[in-house]
Amino acid sequence: MLKEVRSLLPAEHIVYLGDTARVPYGSKSPHTVTKYALESALFLLTKGIKALVIACNTSAALSLSILKRKLPVPVLGVIDPGAKEAVAHTKNKKVGVIGTKATIRSLAYERAIKRLDPAIKVISKSCPLFVPIAEEGLEHDEVARIMAERYLQEFNESGIDVLVMGCTHYPILEDVIADVMGKDVAIVHTGRETAKAVKETLENGDILSTKGKGGCEYFVTDSPDLFKEVGGRFLEEPLRHVNFLKNLDYKDFLLST
Repeated sequence: MLKEVRSLLPAEHIVYLGDTARVPYGSKSPHTVTKYALESALFLLTKGIKALVIACNTSAALSLSILKRKLPVPVLGVIDPGAKEAVAHTKNKKVGVIGTKATIRSLAYERAIKRLDPAIKVISKSCPLFVPIAEEGLEHDEVARIMAERYLQEFNESGIDVLVMGCTHYPILEDVIADVMGKDVAIVHTGRETAKAVKETLENGDILSTKGKGGCEYFVTDSPDLFKEVGGRFLEEPLRHVNFLKNLDYKDFLLST
């Protein structure tokens, strides 16, 4: 997600927070994910942000609506842009979605897709081992292909013509996913589509930075050295400075309606 935003919006200054102390989110309850998302959002507000992107599909699926209500800046998630792109590309109205257990259980993609076209059949499947495979740098290893074939078999049998990668780790595995699915299935990269939505939101609010060179501040809640290693591999550039954020203060009143 970050890579796509930086590529499309080179003049923007980005504050990135990775909650490395408490991942993975995909196996946690909706209440816990929302709590974590609110804590992260509160910290980012102290950095003077003008918009917030929830770059985690699980967080977007479970906490986007409450963050939109509570925060004083535009809040974007990855679900709606991915759904919009899937609807635009399907010809036979059969769409597959892969993601974490929490994202798939939430039915967020199915609802978003059917809001745009109720006639589309959505087939969803959780692929929990894709995240550790990506983070361990095993995307070109035999284990990646074995798991992709196992997870995606039912999609090949269902006749879908679009597959949504409903987790921001999955583009690391895009080559093997596309190879297993075959050339007749379009692969939707939600990060790329969300970056376009971010640009549109900033343009519409007349707050898009167009001059100068942007930058990025990195904050993590645990293991900054490991983040440098994994993040640098994802971004294909060295990360020289990552800030260690020891804790995030949680405000109970934000959960009130």
